[in-house]
Amino acid sequence: MFTRTLTEVEKTDRFVNWGNGTSHRLLTEQDMMGFTICHTVVHAGTESRLQYRNHLEACYCVSGTGSVRTLDGKVHSISPGTVYVLDQHDDHYLSADPQQNMVLISVFNPPLKGTERHSLAANAASAY
Repeated sequence: MFTRTLTEVEKTDRFVNWGNGTSHRLLTEQDMMGFTICHTVVHAGTESRLQYRNHLEACYCVSGTGSVRTLDGKVHSISPGTVYVLDQHDDHYLSADPQQNMVLISVFNPPLKGTERHSLAANAASAY
């Protein structure tokens, strides 16, 4: 058994500023659990086009509000207590409402190495 805190992660390369937010990679591949858990903050008023080609992701919202929009235009509202699941390596837009940051607990399978970073661009999804 072990424990790990956000403060501990912030002192490592597993604390990632991904452009429109931050990610504390609390569990990664090296922990040998078979999945990753992240504390993800999406900055208020931002929109990011994302896609995980090598991982499936589920995100549980713990604070703030926002939305996930698919490329076909379907919008899913996100608020505390909502989980959204990207079970098809979905290319999507993640947005946080302008009033406050949105905080998510993100789970990835297979696990992340922990140092992956997004490359946000207007015309393509950031993917890893």
